[in-house]
Amino acid sequence: MTKLIIQIPCLNEATTLPATLADLPRAVPGIDVIEWLVIDDGSRDATADVARDQGVHHIVRFNRNKGLAAAFSAGIDACLKAGADFIVNTDADNQYAGHDIARLVAPLIAGKADIVIGDRNIRDIEHMSWPKKRLQHLGSWVVRQVSNTQVPDTTSGFRAYTREAALRMTIVSEFSYTLESIIQAGKKRMAVAHVEISTNAHTRPSRLFNSLYGYIKQSAATIVRIYTMYEPLKVFSYIGSTIFAAGLAISLRYLYFLLAGDTYGDRHLQSLILSAVLMIVGFQVILIGLVADAISGTRKLLEDLLYRIRSMELRNDGTPPPETPEGRQDPR
Repeated sequence: MTKLIIQIPCLNEATTLPATLADLPRAVPGIDVIEWLVIDDGSRDATADVARDQGVHHIVRFNRNKGLAAAFSAGIDACLKAGADFIVNTDADNQYAGHDIARLVAPLIAGKADIVIGDRNIRDIEHMSWPKKRLQHLGSWVVRQVSNTQVPDTTSGFRAYTREAALRMTIVSEFSYTLESIIQAGKKRMAVAHVEISTNAHTRPSRLFNSLYGYIKQSAATIVRIYTMYEPLKVFSYIGSTIFAAGLAISLRYLYFLLAGDTYGDRHLQSLILSAVLMIVGFQVILIGLVADAISGTRKLLEDLLYRIRSMELRNDGTPPPETPEGRQDPR
């Protein structure tokens, strides 16, 4: 029996959640059982009560707000423990059309993909400003380059995972899971597909960031950090080689004037000192890259170990975890 669980991270969504749930499909081709899971990320309103009244099958609650990345990760973990074969993540503001869930999971059911991302066709979204559209386009291009994937809408939160892909995912960012999970999937050689989806009418402004500048800063930091985690030698080698080359160029310039008999060498010893410093620093950065690459190998082994532990836990005990202050699971 194939089970699909649709998870919805929520923060103060008591007003919008009923419409979101009403829009979800009750049947999907190739799926025998559909369940809902709501992650209440420290809401100050009656989000959890509304979810329970609306018939949500699983509710995970945080005592305080931990952010979208933590809520997403907690939801994935709860879905796996609830026996999900496929997991769909959607937003609580009803941004994504529920009828597209069948299209989203179709490549997973057919065995053609491990992860499927919904493409909103951002250029056609009326409520999104032109500068934001251009930044979204640029950000998606950058993520495609560093992840070796072809996802056109990397910030889309409407996505589906197989059980295996969810087990192998480890989110370390505290900001958002969207970019990190794609880069991580690409580096782990998962099959990442995308399908075109439709969106519903705009209901409220985004709560993920307070300003466009903050979003850009957080997204850029996430991309750099995750790419450095998976390609440390390449990153540090590029940086170190650039610094070393600058020092070498200065030293060659100094040597040229010195051999030409010019008095340049007597008057500009500081250039020689600068070149020596740059070459030493560049060499040290390359050495840091070698150390980071060794650490990266250890991290990959730890991720594989975590995957095996998760798999063993789910095989040995398919029941939900006990209620805890950090992440209470509140089944119906």
